[in-house]
Amino acid sequence: MKKFVMLAFTFSLFAVMTLQAQEINWVTYEEAVALQKKNPKKIMMDVYTNWCGPCKMLDRNTFQNKDVVDYVNKNYYAVKFNAEGNTVVNYKDKTFKNPGYDPAKANRRNSSHEFARFLKVRAYPTIAFLDEESKMITALTGYHKPQQLELYLKLFKDDKYKEMTTQEEFNKYYEGFTPEFKESK
Repeated sequence: MKKFVMLAFTFSLFAVMTLQAQEINWVTYEEAVALQKKNPKKIMMDVYTNWCGPCKMLDRNTFQNKDVVDYVNKNYYAVKFNAEGNTVVNYKDKTFKNPGYDPAKANRRNSSHEFARFLKVRAYPTIAFLDEESKMITALTGYHKPQQLELYLKLFKDDKYKEMTTQEEFNKYYEGFTPEFKESK
């Protein structure tokens, strides 16, 4: 019986460690910019709010998907940014704050952060992609499943978007794209 309990404990510990290892390495925007100076990579920024249901679904269903985690951790600096939070963001020598922030509304609708407005975020969740020099590439609005996000992760990582100048060229890329990420269970 003791061997069974010890085996069950060991298995549980291994399962917890495996789950913990399957997380995106989230950093602040400033940390991502500092990392870019040492090792240039693009930034994938999750712009969310605490009250947003689809934001929580994105966290649970997409950002915990093993294929997404592995790909993002290898190819991007991942930033989580609360679009109604109270953090100060320094972007290209400009400081962005949330002067209307109300701590009593921390988990409800709060005022919009200046940086979210600067990024032209109009809905949540939004995934903003920035290049290796922290210049905005684009922002994807809404909830995306792992295979839907995969298309954009690869499009921006490989700079294929720079080859596209028309909607038709994007449509051709989209139609020819074969997803490799497995859907979350």
